[in-house]
Amino acid sequence: MSRPIINEDECSGCGICVDACPEGVLELVDDVAEPVNDENCTACATCMEECPMGAIEEIEEDE
Repeated sequence: MSRPIINEDECSGCGICVDACPEGVLELVDDVAEPVNDENCTACATCMEECPMGAIEEIEEDE
C-alpha cells in the first residue's frame, strides 16, 4: 500500500494537491496538506505531480 508523505517544511498550504486528489485523501490542516484518508489512496501520484513545491512523496508500506 502506498501513501503520500508531506514535507511540512516545504508545503506552502496552497491546497492544489487537495483539489487534485481524486480520492479525497488530503486535507489542509493548520495550513499544511495532510493525508487524512490514507486507506483511500490509489497511488495515482496526482498529488505529487500537481504540487508546485515538490513537497509530496509517496512511500510504499507493507500491509
